[in-house]
Amino acid sequence: MALDLLLAGGTVLDATTGQSQRADVLIRDGQIAAIGADPGSSPGQALEGADGVQVYDASGKTISQGWMDMHVHFREPGQEHKETIETGARAAAWGGFTAVACMPNTEPPIATRDVVEFVRKRAEGLVVDVHPIGTVTKKREGEELAEMADMAQGGAVAFSDDGSPVQHGGLMRRALEYARTLDKTLLGHEEDLTLNPHGHMNEGAVATRLGLPGIPGLAEEAMIARDALLAEFTGGRFHVCHISTARAVDIVRQAKARGVPITAEACPHHWALTDAAVEDSQYDTHTKMHPPLRTAKDVQAIKDGLADGTIEVIATDHAPHAGYEKEVEFIEAPFGILGLETCWPLTVRDLVKPGVIALEDALRMLAVAPREVLGLPVPALEVGAAANLTIFDAETEWAFEERHIQSKSHNTPFVGSPMVGRAWAVVNNGLLVEVEA
Repeated sequence: MALDLLLAGGTVLDATTGQSQRADVLIRDGQIAAIGADPGSSPGQALEGADGVQVYDASGKTISQGWMDMHVHFREPGQEHKETIETGARAAAWGGFTAVACMPNTEPPIATRDVVEFVRKRAEGLVVDVHPIGTVTKKREGEELAEMADMAQGGAVAFSDDGSPVQHGGLMRRALEYARTLDKTLLGHEEDLTLNPHGHMNEGAVATRLGLPGIPGLAEEAMIARDALLAEFTGGRFHVCHISTARAVDIVRQAKARGVPITAEACPHHWALTDAAVEDSQYDTHTKMHPPLRTAKDVQAIKDGLADGTIEVIATDHAPHAGYEKEVEFIEAPFGILGLETCWPLTVRDLVKPGVIALEDALRMLAVAPREVLGLPVPALEVGAAANLTIFDAETEWAFEERHIQSKSHNTPFVGSPMVGRAWAVVNNGLLVEVEA
């Protein structure tokens, strides 16, 4: 679809190089036609061919490659009462994302080529690119490998049984070997279920006080250690989803030092909150997620892992649930919260402003690293490239309110929370979507 647009007066920041410049960006027919301006000119006046096109005032804003969230749950097919591909993409665009990778724990799961192709078809014409992730095992049952090659040919970008771990070590070995032949990455929900049969929050002092069964960090750490060894042995690429404990971060750090092809992601709720939130909120089910909120020590370790590069990716684990599903007793509620709408402001508030990571690092974790992990091309910020852009700032102070939620569901603990930084618009697939304040 043709799009003629001038992004005027902004700062262009290339997430691949970290270089920035004050410049206008001219888009013609959905492609970047020109970047640059005379420093002394008015916005847009120095760009030849900019006459008569729609102008977006980007003054005070930054323009980068479009961001990608490589870990979302869009629930379609089968759970459209929670979210659909369309509503999930709406939430993603509002949060500044132009691409997502959706996990396969749908009903039916994304375990066959026809479901992969269904997801891709449903996403056609949206401003957000939706990349399906196929299952590792048939029906996510952990007993037999899925038809991974067939799904890859249909468009699956990676494989995961997310929501369930692959408990069988021998099966995981074969999956890594098979994925390597397909040049795909395996994404792991890291949890030894024999160490956590029925937990509902982090195992520790808070859970003891509240009388809730705990989920030990050991369950996550033991599985990461196993899969790091399997990745080292097979040479298959392995990615740790939603890392949440200090020891888990250290296991990944040590594996990287040995040259293991392992990567990891962190979610904003795991650095923004601790397990104390369950107690402080009086069992608010919006504080129940999987892995659970951990301790202050774990939060610091995640920040340290992001700072030193042990954790390459920021992802959200966007997990919508209908209101009635969360409006139950804590132990009856499903795990998961929304994440797309609050990812950027929590990143700025908790990581960029305090100096944990630089702005350029945050953009790399959002725009570049997710695509590198999945083997997808990183959008180019250059003349002749398709316009795949996010327009944002890292300064606006605001409070997240119920009206800001774009998802079909509303399960988030961050309503009323102070935020810093806003995504203001995305450009992709010949479309411009602006975010209302």
